[in-house]
Amino acid sequence: MRGTNPSNLSKIRRSGASKVALASASSLLALTVFGVAQASERPSDEAIATASALNAPAEAEPQAGGQKASESSVVEQVIITGLRGSLQRNLDIKRSSPGVVDAISAEDIGKFPDANVAASLQRLPGVSIQRSGSRGEPQGITVRGFGGDFNETLYDGRRISTATGGRSVDFSTVGADFVGGLSVYKTPDVTLSSSSIGASVNVAFPKPFDKPGRRMAVTASGSLQDDAGKIVPTVGALFSDTFADNKFGILVDGMYTRHDTQTNRVYISGWPGGYYAPCQLTATCAPGEVNASTKTVLGWFEQQAGASQIYTKDERIDGRIALQWAPVDGVTVTLDDNYSRQSIRADNFGYGIWFNQDGLRNVKLDQNGTTVDFTQAGSQTDFTAGTDRSVLRTNQTGLNVKWDVSENLSFEGDASYAKSWLNPGGEVTSDGADVGYGFGIGPSLGIRIDGGSKNTLPVLHDYGPNGDGSRWADTSVIGSHVVVRQAQQNTDVVKQLRFTGAWEQDGFRIKAGGAYLEDRFQFQQKNTFVNNFWQAYPGYGPASGPNGGVMVPATLFTERVSTKNFIPGFDGALPPYLLKFDAHAYQAFLSGLGNPQTKNIPGFNYGGGGVGTQFTGAFDMALDNGSIRDITEKTWALFVKANFEVEVAGMPFHFNAGVREENTHVTSKGFGQVPTAITRSAGDPTLLTVTLSQPQAVSTKSNYSYLLPSVDMKLELTESVHLRLDASRTLTRPGLNLLTPVASVGTGQRVGALTASGGSPSLKPYLADNFDAAVEWYYKPNSYAAVNVFIKDVSNFIVGGTTRQNINGVIDPTTGQPAIFAVTQQVNGPEATVRGVELAWQHVFGDSGFGFNANATFVDTNKPYDPKDISQSGFAITGLANSANLVAFYDKNGFEARVAVNYREEYLRGFGQNQNTGAFGSEPTFENPNLQVDFSTSYALTKQINLFFEAINLTNETQSTHGRFDNQLLDVFAYGRRYTAGARFRF
Repeated sequence: MRGTNPSNLSKIRRSGASKVALASASSLLALTVFGVAQASERPSDEAIATASALNAPAEAEPQAGGQKASESSVVEQVIITGLRGSLQRNLDIKRSSPGVVDAISAEDIGKFPDANVAASLQRLPGVSIQRSGSRGEPQGITVRGFGGDFNETLYDGRRISTATGGRSVDFSTVGADFVGGLSVYKTPDVTLSSSSIGASVNVAFPKPFDKPGRRMAVTASGSLQDDAGKIVPTVGALFSDTFADNKFGILVDGMYTRHDTQTNRVYISGWPGGYYAPCQLTATCAPGEVNASTKTVLGWFEQQAGASQIYTKDERIDGRIALQWAPVDGVTVTLDDNYSRQSIRADNFGYGIWFNQDGLRNVKLDQNGTTVDFTQAGSQTDFTAGTDRSVLRTNQTGLNVKWDVSENLSFEGDASYAKSWLNPGGEVTSDGADVGYGFGIGPSLGIRIDGGSKNTLPVLHDYGPNGDGSRWADTSVIGSHVVVRQAQQNTDVVKQLRFTGAWEQDGFRIKAGGAYLEDRFQFQQKNTFVNNFWQAYPGYGPASGPNGGVMVPATLFTERVSTKNFIPGFDGALPPYLLKFDAHAYQAFLSGLGNPQTKNIPGFNYGGGGVGTQFTGAFDMALDNGSIRDITEKTWALFVKANFEVEVAGMPFHFNAGVREENTHVTSKGFGQVPTAITRSAGDPTLLTVTLSQPQAVSTKSNYSYLLPSVDMKLELTESVHLRLDASRTLTRPGLNLLTPVASVGTGQRVGALTASGGSPSLKPYLADNFDAAVEWYYKPNSYAAVNVFIKDVSNFIVGGTTRQNINGVIDPTTGQPAIFAVTQQVNGPEATVRGVELAWQHVFGDSGFGFNANATFVDTNKPYDPKDISQSGFAITGLANSANLVAFYDKNGFEARVAVNYREEYLRGFGQNQNTGAFGSEPTFENPNLQVDFSTSYALTKQINLFFEAINLTNETQSTHGRFDNQLLDVFAYGRRYTAGARFRF
């Protein structure tokens, strides 16, 4: 059965169909703009025919065998719009799809259920989100325990480029207001893609032929975050029209969105594992008593601890144009272009204190080896400030041609070009300032851990100059330390071609074709580490001793910010306040001291690793050759899919089988350098400079090929009870940023924390054999219940192994022994199985307007993470967590109200922390349980005007993470509530 398309609509018009029937067909063609139809591959023709093109009523039950209701019954039915209409369309797509598909459709043009695409997706069974801590914005999704790169995001069936280096898309860069709909393919469609173990997410955008005629929508709103104290705007408009007897069409939309957020953060940058000497459990150690042979006591310690306040300004511009042309009956040509630009600026200030395991005394360990208290003599206290910026720009242009040769035969060709830029204008991505006091007046301070990471902050004790806490932030003793500047530039170009042909007759359909995809990722970074300019004025100034540095004017510090109630719901005390200052003002002060090459400047680092002879006053950046990557991935694919419908014992049986062959070639280029010497800073003995060899060009090639089959079966036990069985093989390719052919050693490092990272250009993709079994009960209009059991056997896991080794024989000047680097590399490793069950229930209480949508997901694995196993690094399934969602709503007489509750248990977010210097490989990062409550409401003032209000994070939840054990807090962010109010206009 084939759904109506624009050329079919043209046939209806010319055949003299009644105006009532034509208006009926046209009006529900509009539903395709709300996400029912996909640009290049629809969930099924039945779904589209039922839910959109033929204007089948949202509450009409499909007849047995997939037969459509008569045209007369269609005209007599009432079409449900708004939230209930959206839910019904979602249900219809799920019910009619050959595989396991969940969908979210817009309630109306310019009215998506949530302002963020990821926030909408988390309402679906098995889907959870990851948030950006500093902004609180949903950024990514986890599907059935697989997050990030395991999920593929498509725009109208096309892979979108992303310049971040991974495979995943940051959903905060996708404007939701004019999205038509989202489809989450949990079982693959081989004609579309098989490159996701989690799911493929298809974002459908509207097109002018979806609803012929002229239409326009405008939206305007203002949002306010708790602590930002500023109302910021969101405005957008959409215009669509068809003309020349609906042979031509144009759709244009544009959107400007801004969010300001003030966030409080408390952090420990890493919990490296290692060994203490027994004397470190006491107050003193004899000289030389702490060495490799005496370190026998297992423990994890706090590498760096601090707190900060962050003000983030997030601006996004989205623009789209779609042109369509139907030159003859059966032919539709679509040319479209999608553009987005997101600019994020985050200004922060706070403190951060560095610790070295060998320097710790009075160490107290709990039963797991976590350091719960210690002191460190002569500790430096750093006050920090910085500005982080990123500009992510993406543009995708596509051409699609569909040709219905006859009632049975059709062809489709699709081509697209997408390019993403990270900081296309060479923007400075990070300006960091670090000032403070230490050495001669450094206190013997420490950190006490009094509880778990879910509700307790680490307590800094014995702080302040010479241990005087009342002088914690005495500006009269604060001097210069380091200046860190970085500028990162990435580009990602994706070229795609796809051609398919389909034959359909008497309940049988076969579709076959081929595809080509080329993805080229380029990366480079400039910074002040390469030229060692970051150490121009280290040492904290005269008040801290004769170690270099200059005193910082007290006028640079503009405000004291209290830390009282800094993180809501958390116990534990912080130092009384933070010092607010600006990194650029600090840099300007140091540059204003003059050129140390033409005059003597006391406190300048004349003896530090080349900086003394090269620095002329400006903190210029130099290119980091080790950061240069140029990786190209080319994939050819052939596919065929067939489906048919028969009756088994009088019950409709739908069978869908396909296979996809993919062949991938990878070329990886970079520049290799090895350390030749390490020197200690003359101005600050805690800093190291690594001298590298001359860069040598390196290039490697690799390839692999996989056959990816898929089978979907659905048996309609009754009209309302359906049984599904699905089996498939899918893959997830390694992140492009992991395929660099060289090892990278940073030039600017710290004592006791030498690190390096290595690339693995020959990494193979993850492979998964997937099995699904589901029972679905569609017991009344707009209501259903479902149980879905799934199993995923995953092999070729990519694990981050960290080894401690010397590189090129260089000597560590602090020990006189061969320098030991913590080298992290990625390798293909073991396999694991993920098992789970999804429960879903959607119910509408008759014509009352009340209803709910609830789901829960329970997952497990045969390879859980064992925190007490120090023999194996970096292997476990990330993202696995039980989750539950509830949306309760009222929708009647133009008034809507909705409360959404989302819960996710603790889960392993990934391997690696901000500091990775431990002896046992990449330490894990766990995210603590999270419960968030959101509220939204709207009222149709007239048919054209809709007023709305939204409140996000009503209960003021925080986001927190921990390391190997629960009391190893890593990060906690308090990002507050956000309120949005506005209006939509539709013409």
